Amino acid sequence: MLTLFDFAALLLVFTAVFGWANRLFVKLPNNIGLLVLGLAASLLLVGLHAAVPSLRFPTELANTVQSIDFNKTLMDGMLGFLLFAGALHVDWSTLKSRSLSVGLMATLGVVISTFVAGTAFYLVLRWSGFELPYAWALVFGALISPTDPVAVLSTLKAVQVPKTLEIDMAGESLFNDGVGVVVFTIVVAIAVGGPEGGSIGLADVAELFAVEALGGALFGLATGYVAYRMMHAIDDYAIEVLISLALVMGTYALAQDLHLSGPIAVVVAGLLIGERGFAYAMSDVTQRYVTGFWLLVDDILNALLFMLIGLELLVIQYQASHLLVGFAAIPIVLAARCVAVYLPFQVVRLRERFSRGTVAVLIWGGIRGGISVALALSLPSGPERDIILAATYGVVIFSILVQGLTLERLVRFAIRPKEEEPPPAADREAHAPTAG
Repeated sequence: MLTLFDFAALLLVFTAVFGWANRLFVKLPNNIGLLVLGLAASLLLVGLHAAVPSLRFPTELANTVQSIDFNKTLMDGMLGFLLFAGALHVDWSTLKSRSLSVGLMATLGVVISTFVAGTAFYLVLRWSGFELPYAWALVFGALISPTDPVAVLSTLKAVQVPKTLEIDMAGESLFNDGVGVVVFTIVVAIAVGGPEGGSIGLADVAELFAVEALGGALFGLATGYVAYRMMHAIDDYAIEVLISLALVMGTYALAQDLHLSGPIAVVVAGLLIGERGFAYAMSDVTQRYVTGFWLLVDDILNALLFMLIGLELLVIQYQASHLLVGFAAIPIVLAARCVAVYLPFQVVRLRERFSRGTVAVLIWGGIRGGISVALALSLPSGPERDIILAATYGVVIFSILVQGLTLERLVRFAIRPKEEEPPPAADREAHAPTAG
């Protein structure tokens, strides 16, 4: 079997060569192009192995991919860096003005989507003859409900949307990831009979949510402030880049050890550094180095992650019936997304204004990615895991390829440019020409 270093070298070579080929020939957005080429390479290797069973390389590569714990690689490795890099460049003042929409979408939206998607998935599977307990159907609803910050933020780089809508999409994806992981943890505990084989009650759910989500936010605020004060005391770009790197790794690792939400902690720390650190603690030179460093980290890890998602196809065991489950899950998740966006926005419209077509873009822009795959792969082995993994992979592939590639067209169609928007009725009456 390939060593870990051999596999890392091979993954980097694949990513670099496929990225070059995509930019020169395929010309898709970088991450989507890498996913497409990674999937194509996986299918090619599967076909090659079937045609020439004696060929060792496809088997060795598949065994090495299988030995990589995708859940730990993403959730305990890449995710903290990707979330911090995304949060670092979010406009804090605009985010505050959109706090109601972002907050409701990241919390109430995830809960609504979990129950709608889980219930619909259970009913469709039962009608189709599949046996899946309702609690496990809710597990699928929980892991597929949060939009993926990596996929959403990478898509937003290639799509021009109004600033407030961009903040809604970016803010939701950054925060609902942590909330979604907490909801997933709770639902899995219920599905397997509680954390220690017993029952889990409403008080346990409320305590887990409060400790992990709110505790994670407070912890990220504290560590972010410490890092900010350290940066404020010096002017040395190399040390300040190192401080930002230590902030991400230390905050994420300590939060996990304290049973707090590492993703939420890192997002809050990144928002604080992006707002106060850039404004008050860094010179222009330091800001350029810190920004450039995290942009490179973001782009490189994004590329590796999307390539790894494509290569994971090598080790996923599909049956023909599971492919049907994957196709059936796509409209279910889209319908759940519609409900999860529409209901919170009935509250949002009472306080915040948003562009025409915002709801449609938010629904279609709710892209799923590596986090859903990682959570599905973390489930214990069994028939429930096989069904859920097939459905998850079907939704993720559709979401990244179809929704990601068509989002820009939807934005152009659904959102009328500002200068074309008709004035409010009161303004029309005020400026209407008078007789005589």
